[in-house]
Amino acid sequence: MDKINLNDLKKSLHKLIKEKAFFKEKITLASGKVSDYYIDARLITLNSEGSYLVASIILELLKNDVFQAIGGPTIGADPIVGAIGALRYLEKKPVNTFIVRKKPKEHGKRRQIEGPEIRPGSKVILIDDVATTGGSLVDAVMLLAQDNIEVLKAVVIVDRQEGAKENLAKVNCPLISIFTAKDFLS
Repeated sequence: MDKINLNDLKKSLHKLIKEKAFFKEKITLASGKVSDYYIDARLITLNSEGSYLVASIILELLKNDVFQAIGGPTIGADPIVGAIGALRYLEKKPVNTFIVRKKPKEHGKRRQIEGPEIRPGSKVILIDDVATTGGSLVDAVMLLAQDNIEVLKAVVIVDRQEGAKENLAKVNCPLISIFTAKDFLS
C-alpha cells in the first residue's frame, strides 16, 4: 500500500460524514438517551469510499500495535472488520477478524464470538462505529476476558463523549477515536 497521509484521509472522512451521515434531529440512541443529533455511521461504513477511509485510518492508527485479531460488536463493527480484513490481505499482512453478538446464536454452534478461533492468551483490538456510553464495547471486553483474551484498546469512528472513554477505562481498555462529537457540532 502507498504511504498513508493520515490527515488527508481524516479530512476526506470528516467531509463524507458531515455530508452524508450527520443529522441534526432528535433521536433515541442505543443507550436509551435522547439526542439532538445523530451520526448514522453505517451510511459511511457500507459505502465503498467510506469503508476504505475508515479501514485505512484505523490501520494507520494501529500500525505499531501487535495483535492477533480485530473485531467488535455487531452491527457497527461488521462492515469495518470486512474492510480491514481486505486491506490487510492486500498488504500481505492478513489478520483474523471477529464479530461479537449481543447473545449467543440459538442454533448451529451457538457462538457469541463469530469468526476464526481466537486462542486464549491472544491480544485483540475492538472496533465500533460510534460510542456513546461504550456499553457494547465494555460487554465485549468482559466476554473476551472470559476466554482469557486481552483487549489492547478500542477504536471508534466517533466518540460522542458521553461516558464511553471513562466506562472502558474501568475495564482497562483505552478508547481511541478518529473524531469526537465536537468535530461535527462546531
